[in-house]
Amino acid sequence: MPRLKYGSILRVFVILGLLCIWLQIMLSASSVSMDKDGEELMNYNDTSEQVLALVPPELHKYLTVHHKNISVNATDRTAPKNTSDIRRAIEMINEAQTIYNEDIYGPVQNDTIIIAIQVHTRLTYLRHLIVSLAQAKDIDRTLLVFSHDYYDEEINSLVRSIDFTKVMQIFYPYSIQTHPNEFPGMDPNDCPRDAKLEEALKLKCNNALHPDLHGHYREAKYTQTKHHWWWKSNRIFNQLQSTAGHTGMVVFLEEDHYVAEDFIHMLHLLRATADKTCPQCEILCLGTYLKTYQYHSNTDKVEITPWHSSMHNMGMVFNKTVWNNIMELEQQFCAYDDYNWDYSLLHLSQNRPGREKFKVILCKGPRVFHIGECGIHHKKSNCNASTVISKVQKLLQNAKKYMFPSRIIATITAGGAKHNKKLTKGNGGWGDIRDQELCTNMTKIGRQFRKYIYYA
Repeated sequence: MPRLKYGSILRVFVILGLLCIWLQIMLSASSVSMDKDGEELMNYNDTSEQVLALVPPELHKYLTVHHKNISVNATDRTAPKNTSDIRRAIEMINEAQTIYNEDIYGPVQNDTIIIAIQVHTRLTYLRHLIVSLAQAKDIDRTLLVFSHDYYDEEINSLVRSIDFTKVMQIFYPYSIQTHPNEFPGMDPNDCPRDAKLEEALKLKCNNALHPDLHGHYREAKYTQTKHHWWWKSNRIFNQLQSTAGHTGMVVFLEEDHYVAEDFIHMLHLLRATADKTCPQCEILCLGTYLKTYQYHSNTDKVEITPWHSSMHNMGMVFNKTVWNNIMELEQQFCAYDDYNWDYSLLHLSQNRPGREKFKVILCKGPRVFHIGECGIHHKKSNCNASTVISKVQKLLQNAKKYMFPSRIIATITAGGAKHNKKLTKGNGGWGDIRDQELCTNMTKIGRQFRKYIYYA
């Protein structure tokens, strides 16, 4: 009997032990999952019925999730399996400069509105941005340029499924994905972020002599965003064959933005008003970071004010002339110790020799919204995109009767203290000489001829 009891107790302990091991494995997997960027977790959230109800049925196709997507595009039939394959695929796409749907909507004209969308990996947000773009009036007269820093088959398939306007994809070729163990990614011999100068010198790690202004060493995931923005802008204004004579407006969006149906209409009104009353307004802005929106009183109102990076960087618009002015100071942009592209532009704005700061004309009732709850700078425990998207959808639905104003009323303001505060130093993260040199070298690539690549 004691032997039987001992055997029973032993079995219980074995079962409990196995259970504990299983729980540990599950918790470990959960922990790994939680350690992923918020955008990766968010990508698996289903779009709520509440959100779908406010999307026209014919656009639901852009919200359909295919976890094991098989693209019908010839260029995607063989998925890249390693870094070398991804690099070759990116090089081929960038050389081809393919414009999808050009046969339907006609070639790019010099005054075509170009909408440049910076894309990382947040697929769910990108789906809803595309849905919002599809509902915008006159979207069929634009060119959408999706600029990617991550090669992903499902994202590619989604972008190439767009049928409501012309589409182009460009790929940032110096990404962390394509350089996982070397600069511009993280080299194994890179200095640890928080290493002290003395420690870095003993380690003989890369660029030990050049920490940032806060004494920290570079982090690739932060430097990549500024590099990508700078490369994308150079690519669009200076390198693509289709933009060689382009004089029109370029709208800068990101994957977690959402546009109102009259954003193109408002863009034309802003441009016309700036030409008439504020020729010195170099930047137009379609979005703001207000917490509440009063469309009944602000839909037709715009403001002329000094441009400030953290307030006027969403739905920002300018043309080749303004880009050329920025390029005159590209050394300052690339050398400024700040990993944010918008604060680097603010530094240029405040230090233009013999010229005033950038002025912006912006919508008081925004036409571009930020729906991203998760990402590099925003990591919330609940990364369900549907909540914010639904809120924006309802807001725009309620404001529908105030959209498409026939005219707008401009007011001029000097800006608050935050607008006019002089930047004394950057936010850091950009002390590495290699980052500064890569940034500068991006401007030395000239216009590239479009290659026609045919697939069997």
